[in-house]
Amino acid sequence: MLRALWASASGMEAQQMNIDNIANNLANVNTTAFKKSNVEFQDLMYQTERAAGAATASGGQIPTGIQIGHGSRPVSTAKSFSQGSMQSTGVPLDLAIQGDGFFEVLQSDGTSAYTRDGSFKLNSSGQVVTADGLPVKGLDAIPAGTTSITIGSDGSISVMVAGVLTKKTPITLVRFPNETGLQSVGQNLYKATDSSGTAETGGIPGQNGFGTISQGFLEMSNVETVQEMVNMIVAQRAYEVNSKAIQTADQMMSLANNLRQ
Repeated sequence: MLRALWASASGMEAQQMNIDNIANNLANVNTTAFKKSNVEFQDLMYQTERAAGAATASGGQIPTGIQIGHGSRPVSTAKSFSQGSMQSTGVPLDLAIQGDGFFEVLQSDGTSAYTRDGSFKLNSSGQVVTADGLPVKGLDAIPAGTTSITIGSDGSISVMVAGVLTKKTPITLVRFPNETGLQSVGQNLYKATDSSGTAETGGIPGQNGFGTISQGFLEMSNVETVQEMVNMIVAQRAYEVNSKAIQTADQMMSLANNLRQ
């Protein structure tokens, strides 16, 4: 019965993390380009009371053994990078990636970070930056007096200044062999890890499997509210069942302790 207590307690802890993850998904249902996470579980070690295949006293062989598990634990929160829906904004520097790829931005410490949030702005120097002021890597500054900015699906950029059309350095994309291995660092940013693999930089939108750029659109969160609500109900019921198992084990121990009374 002690095993039941610890196994059920581990199940409650696992479902608590599941609820925490679902809550974070729902909290970011309107976050631009947010990618939902799914908690993955793993069973714990087993205590073998009788090994399968062991020989019996009569010379036979035991077909199935006896193993008692010790509960479960969460092992990963895997990001789902499925495409989010597109929302039209009409803002020239709002860019959405349709397909594979990330924008590369330069952090204050000089390292690169990656994002699919294309809600870009111009700073006082004319640089294209994120909402937090991080410059988009590789892009030219937009000169003062620009009357229009045109960005093609292939990442090409043209600006109109004093009636003259000028081409700028095009936008390129980045991708990874294992994008689920990226580390989320907040602010809609990801950082590369050993698990994500080496970044493939300089990707031309629309070529070699890279996604295309849509100007005047933003990619919305890929969180499905109804699905998350269903997941929450399932997690809550699993939590309740594990708590009931703890109560049952406690009642059985109480009965055993009171047998002589």
